[in-house]
Amino acid sequence: MRSLRDQDALIPRPRGNLPKLFAATLAAMTAGGIILLSPERWLGWVAMVILVLTTGPLLHGLCLLAEEMLNHSNTRYRGRGLLTHVLPACGLGGKTLLAAGLAGLLLSLAEPPLPQSESWKLLLLASAFYALFKSLGVLGPSEVEVSDICEERKMNVAHGLAWSFYLGYLRLVLPHLEVAIAKFCATHQINRPSWSHSSKKLLILIPLNANISHKLEEEDSNIHFYDNLPNNEIDRAGVRARVYKHSVYRVIDEHGKAYECVVEYATPLLTLYSMSQDSSAGFGEPERRQQVLLFYRTLQDILDRSLECRNRYRLILLNDEHEDDPHALSKAILRHLRQQEKEEVCVTPPPHEEMPHPLRGSSGARAFNGARQQPEPLSVEPTLMFSMDRPRPLMEPVEDTDPGHL
Repeated sequence: MRSLRDQDALIPRPRGNLPKLFAATLAAMTAGGIILLSPERWLGWVAMVILVLTTGPLLHGLCLLAEEMLNHSNTRYRGRGLLTHVLPACGLGGKTLLAAGLAGLLLSLAEPPLPQSESWKLLLLASAFYALFKSLGVLGPSEVEVSDICEERKMNVAHGLAWSFYLGYLRLVLPHLEVAIAKFCATHQINRPSWSHSSKKLLILIPLNANISHKLEEEDSNIHFYDNLPNNEIDRAGVRARVYKHSVYRVIDEHGKAYECVVEYATPLLTLYSMSQDSSAGFGEPERRQQVLLFYRTLQDILDRSLECRNRYRLILLNDEHEDDPHALSKAILRHLRQQEKEEVCVTPPPHEEMPHPLRGSSGARAFNGARQQPEPLSVEPTLMFSMDRPRPLMEPVEDTDPGHL
């Protein structure tokens, strides 16, 4: 299992706009070359190309529209409007029609690059073959494009599982976790530094291989089941007093010190693992690993924005690099507990600096010299000051008989 600093390197980031930047640069360079080679007809060439690229998708959209209207208008659209739902679903939206119309207008105003008959032949032939190749999948979206669309529109399996885990479980139980731990400590007489503030959060384990053990002590001998927290009963989906519970474990470090914490696996990963084991799901091991990473990223984003769950959880991503280490799980849990302790110490505000005594310095000297000026007000609350000098005996009074002092 990797350290906390390497954990972020495993999580895929959302895709950016770099393909758009490269495409715009390539189009600008190509258009510039055409202007240099054929300055008198470059506008006509650009209009012709745009018209071909927009007419092809329109013809393919008409092919899709025939299928939707004949076989799926009632089951998929349930009588919804043709213009508002069916046409945009087939790719016959306003943007494509507007681009095709502007390209046609520009071609009619500019000098055509080819004779009119040749231009129509090129336009119809290219558009028809585009629709054919698109329908056959030759011009279909690549895996990167499909992945980008699914991530952007939240259509992955991981997105649904993450939202289900949050809405159906974490949002319900995490607000009551601290109270349950306080009751547990009172009944079990736990009041020692081993149950630190960081261990009063729910530690959620997310293994990359999605292989979950139902008993943590079977996976690591340094982890021992202690007891369950008090049950949390919530009326849910017609079930009265549905029970939600958490388990407390003792984790032993390399020095034999025990740490109590509430830890459990993310149960939706059981679904991902079962899908990868069923051939009918079409969900292999590479797809499973990718979905686990997306599940982690999506759940982290959801919990970061949740006020009910803030500061009540900690996600632990488990890599499967060191499966031969029998204590890898306990080491990962302890590493996160210690990391949380360090973070809390860093955010603790430093103590106030001691201010000099108000009677010291210029203002105090003026007061002792008989001046009527008041000392400067304190900028902070007064603090006690102690002298480190050794105590000295009191001086006896000396009788002064000098008449000049009378």
